[in-house]
Amino acid sequence: MTQSFFKGNRERLYALMKANSLLVLFSGTEVRKTNDEFYPFYTSRNFLYLTGLDGKELALLARKDGSGRVTEKVFLLPPDPMAERWTGRRIKPDEAADRSGIEDIGFAADFEGEFHRLASTGNYEHLYLDLYRAAPSDRDTPAHRLLRRAASHYPYLKIENADALIRKLRLIKQPCEIEAMRKAEQITKAGITAMMRASKPGMYEYQYKAVWDYALGQFGPQGPAFPSIISAGKNNFCIHYNSYTGQALDGDMVLNDVGGWYDGLMTDVSRGWPCNGKYNGRQRLLYECALATSNHMFATIRPGMPMAEVDGEIRRYNAERLKDAGVLDDVKDIGTYMWHGGAHHVGFDVHDVVETPEVIAPGMVFCVDVGIYHEAWGIGFRLEDNCLVTEVGCENLSACTPRTVEEIEDTMRQSFTAF
Repeated sequence: MTQSFFKGNRERLYALMKANSLLVLFSGTEVRKTNDEFYPFYTSRNFLYLTGLDGKELALLARKDGSGRVTEKVFLLPPDPMAERWTGRRIKPDEAADRSGIEDIGFAADFEGEFHRLASTGNYEHLYLDLYRAAPSDRDTPAHRLLRRAASHYPYLKIENADALIRKLRLIKQPCEIEAMRKAEQITKAGITAMMRASKPGMYEYQYKAVWDYALGQFGPQGPAFPSIISAGKNNFCIHYNSYTGQALDGDMVLNDVGGWYDGLMTDVSRGWPCNGKYNGRQRLLYECALATSNHMFATIRPGMPMAEVDGEIRRYNAERLKDAGVLDDVKDIGTYMWHGGAHHVGFDVHDVVETPEVIAPGMVFCVDVGIYHEAWGIGFRLEDNCLVTEVGCENLSACTPRTVEEIEDTMRQSFTAF
């Protein structure tokens, strides 16, 4: 992403904000793991989307006056040679300005004083904060802590949720985002095909994961876009499995739900294959039902289609295929074999935090996810691809990764050498 991308995102956000308002966004803080260790830091995606700055304890402070004029400033951790010796190099002011396009740079220690000065002037009526929570029990972010202080110290400021506005912006992907996703799809393909080629009866799930991680490591240090789901046999019936302790026995299916990323944009791709490289009769039957459903969706999705119909049509069409195959007696019982939804948006998050649309529009990117879980047969897998909505229909961004029975079996006949 270039500076113009981040500047453009901020300009679109400022246009949606009310006059006489303040905006404060934080990159986030580390979460302690144990006595001398923190969990790996992950920058707020909204902050990254608007600034391009990837680092802890950063803040953006913008103000919009009555005439619509906007002034903005970003606050960084100050240079600290000793701290940087231990925990890595910090973003420098000139780098932050080049990346974000924000010329006014300050340091984190000055943020509170500057915010207080602006909030106390009486010139501002609204305070925009990113108040996103996935669940009420989520831990407080710096924005939630500022919210409580503002209610006490600046009760005349009306609180506005900036996240609601940013969701609107993130829904439609820009050309540079789509290009980054295409590159991420190639990275994802490399990892999945490496696992297919290495697969054999007796492999442990952690060995599949090691192959995946090694393949992604050839494209840079960022690793997977999200915690990889890689399972075999009975473990395929845990939808968000992440133990990696099971073993793929001869006749078992291997399930993977994985993604690479490039320049902040993520993919989410699932494939299921027999660890021995050859689908048996029941595996092929169920996989062909999922594949026919997926192909049907990519031939059906187009602008103007209600978003809610994507999941509904996946379930309806797959139910018909399973009934025709003799697996399902009544299409009303599709919940026996389909356990989760069939579509979620993808972008700067793997489950992208966007405003859920009523109808599909060009530039949206979401998953087409067909899962079949037949416990009695011991077969569970999902076929998940990334759908880009175009002006006239849609495109399967992850079609480059083998997805038919023939493509997968042919890929698995090719040998894999890691070293």
